[in-house]
Amino acid sequence: MILRMYDLAAADPLLRFSPYCWRTKMALTHKVLAVETVPWRFTEKQAIAFSGQGRVPVLVDGEKVIHDSWEIACYLEDAYPDRPALFGSVDARGGALFIKRWAEGQLHPALVRLIIADIVKILHADDLGYFRESREAALGATLEDYSAAKAENLKHLHAVLTPLRLTVKDVAFLGGDEPAYADYIVFGALQWARCASPQNLLDDDDPVAAWFGRLLDLYDGLGAKAPCAAAV
Repeated sequence: MILRMYDLAAADPLLRFSPYCWRTKMALTHKVLAVETVPWRFTEKQAIAFSGQGRVPVLVDGEKVIHDSWEIACYLEDAYPDRPALFGSVDARGGALFIKRWAEGQLHPALVRLIIADIVKILHADDLGYFRESREAALGATLEDYSAAKAENLKHLHAVLTPLRLTVKDVAFLGGDEPAYADYIVFGALQWARCASPQNLLDDDDPVAAWFGRLLDLYDGLGAKAPCAAAV
């Protein structure tokens, strides 16, 4: 049976840019589970009303409906124990939860400072007003003003990435020799920036860039082949 996942799309329905959806797609592929992705946009709340909330990813597995990327990962791990493990152990699940908190509390805000004004350039016309109004109300500034200090914001991003940089200098993946869900959490954030913005945020000699490249190449280049803003 093929699972179905609602996946955030830009004006181009093939350009998918949600960090949470990307971590979920990587998890599903890791688990060797076939999935049909359904393009969804910010103002299409009614399309996922059956999930009881208004955000993606939403995963439909038969009669089961699961939303929230972390809940989906835990569901996949528990529902499909015969497939490759996302966490590896109960203790490793706790470590992945720490990575999730760091990514969402530190890495995502640093990326927002850099790419938020680029995101509006890829959105469907129906989403433009909603996105700009809701984000500017939350940020207390226009998107352009919020992301104006590019040099300072890029320096902050590189500082935020220091723990990851020091780690992947010595290991291929956060999961060790093989990738794990902790990798997909951070990958999702950087893939969000790669898909939504034409900016190159990582230096070529940065160990994070090498690690990200390894993740992009996984699963026959699932991430590398994805449409991105630079190609629009």
